[in-house]
Amino acid sequence: MVYKIFISKRYLWARNSNTFQRITTIISIAGIFLGVTAMLVILPIMNGLQEDIRDNILGVSAHVILLRYYNEPIANYDSLLKIVNKEPEVISSAPFIYTKVILNNGNYTDGIVLRGYDEKYGERVSKIKKHIIEGEFELGNKTIILGKDLADNMRIHIGDKIKVFSPHTTTMTPMGLIPQSERFKVTGIFDVGVYEYNSGLAYISMSDAQNLMEMGNRITGIEIKIKNIYNARVFGRKLEKKLEYPYRTNNWIDLNSSLFSALKLEKIGMFIILSFITVVAAFNIAAMLFMIVTIKTREIGILRAMGAKRKDIMWIFVLQGIFVGFIGTVLGNIAGFTISYLLGKYQFIQMPKGVYMLNTLPVKMHISDFLLVSGCAILISFLLTLYPAYKASKMEPQEAIRYE
Repeated sequence: MVYKIFISKRYLWARNSNTFQRITTIISIAGIFLGVTAMLVILPIMNGLQEDIRDNILGVSAHVILLRYYNEPIANYDSLLKIVNKEPEVISSAPFIYTKVILNNGNYTDGIVLRGYDEKYGERVSKIKKHIIEGEFELGNKTIILGKDLADNMRIHIGDKIKVFSPHTTTMTPMGLIPQSERFKVTGIFDVGVYEYNSGLAYISMSDAQNLMEMGNRITGIEIKIKNIYNARVFGRKLEKKLEYPYRTNNWIDLNSSLFSALKLEKIGMFIILSFITVVAAFNIAAMLFMIVTIKTREIGILRAMGAKRKDIMWIFVLQGIFVGFIGTVLGNIAGFTISYLLGKYQFIQMPKGVYMLNTLPVKMHISDFLLVSGCAILISFLLTLYPAYKASKMEPQEAIRYE
């Protein structure tokens, strides 16, 4: 095996190799390098998109939500909380109120989602407090906190008093029924890094929400945080069976299934598309080996005449392809890691608001991606060397030497 490695390296990059052969070798290495680099930059970006969107969603949303059918309000929810909290999978739970309202600030009006936040238990389920960037997380006595983009779009500042119109409470006027409004003072502005929430979500205290919607001591549902976030669907079904009708559950997986399925398909699609770069580069390796076989016909004949077996000749050329693939893969790993690291640390690329759910381009590197890409690149390089190596091994020594 030692002499096979020596000869394959000598054929690949010998001092007396012609310039065209060297250029072909460099192009083959560069092709593998570019393919591997591209995949090791794109895959961490796709990982980052999936993980950051998931984390940001779960930062303000529960793993599992317990509701009544038709979203009917739930009364006497304390007993329901006790049942939920007895489940071994449950970390914490909290009641909440959910409704759609209209905000008005002078000439600016917008429809948003309003959540009634439970001051006693809400922090155990939601991390919204950690995302306050202006003012304080202070709810109660008709105070409200808003998303950053919502505040910017409606020209709202800390201390402003804005009108909240609820469709659940109306007043008869000569013009007909109109929604009643109440004024709320803005005490905080949050930024969760998800445009959908930053531009369309606001929080008030649960007691204020109950008064606004005239719900009495009832709630919309119960938010539940569990130990294994990927077990949310199974846990929800288990809870439904236990509580029976009229209760139902929803979970973060089903609520965002279309989004995460699309991201997963995009990742697979990008991997397949970028793999073609590596395949094209591997064809360059095959072409390079065919050229070397043609140039080294006499040397192959001499090796066969000296007793080299067919499989020895084949291995000499297979090793050349593996060397090229390995060098390109190693360089691609170094470049891919460096670019991904710099993108993740310095966040050069800003995401356009309203198009994506994140403000900056996230990058999350997984060692499994590096191993998968490296393995595929070397395997493709190996497979596309087999035919030219086989052709070289089929040469008869007398035929190879005769025409030299």
